[in-house]
Amino acid sequence: MESKCDKGLHVAIIMDGNGRWATRRGLPRAAGHRAGVAAARRVVERAPDVGIRWLTLYAFSSDNWRRPTDEVKTIFWLLRVFLRLETARLRERGAQLQVIGRRDRLPRSLLHEIVRAEDATEKGRTIQVRVAIDYSSREAIAHAVACMSRLPFAVKTDLAELGRALGESLAAETGDVDLLIRTGGDKRLSDFLLWESAYAELLFTDRMWPDFDAADLDEALREFRGRQRRFGGVPVEPAQLAELSHGGAR
Repeated sequence: MESKCDKGLHVAIIMDGNGRWATRRGLPRAAGHRAGVAAARRVVERAPDVGIRWLTLYAFSSDNWRRPTDEVKTIFWLLRVFLRLETARLRERGAQLQVIGRRDRLPRSLLHEIVRAEDATEKGRTIQVRVAIDYSSREAIAHAVACMSRLPFAVKTDLAELGRALGESLAAETGDVDLLIRTGGDKRLSDFLLWESAYAELLFTDRMWPDFDAADLDEALREFRGRQRRFGGVPVEPAQLAELSHGGAR
């Protein structure tokens, strides 16, 4: 299934550092999450202007349930407010919003806003914004493998075919990740888009997510475009990059 968006870059962002940003300022962690919502808005608005057609934001991982209950409630409340207030703006800008991850553990009020936002923006063509909530890449892969188990035996015993089908199951909507950015100084993937990021360029920055703005996104893309992407082969000419990025090179 092809994405509804035109060809372009798929950028994924691990939005890290909200709590530390607040703590360093003597503020409650909730203040950092509120500032993080503002940063997300800035990036979403800038993304289409710099060639991004798929933007996946890591908002809440399945491991984040280990955080204090009050903090989890605050994050979900902010996500609900973000969806309620930003849906009209996303629709006006031609954005299509999709939430990925588990939904069976989310509060009913948040689920309502997710469905409303997805329905309201389903015709968006300019950019697809995916928000990962209660998301685990390992769990997504396990689920895809379970789905593959229903394939005919001949297909299951063909590892190349199984790999192709698994890749299509996980990345059909967006294509592989071209650039994965993590803010906050840590240098790890934290169970985020592991399959889709097999050939992603990785960029780690010490900048805390609430401080991340359009200029930071522009700088990240400048660095990305200066890198040589070989996809396991010989050096690729710049004119071939866009085709290879979403053409299935492995």
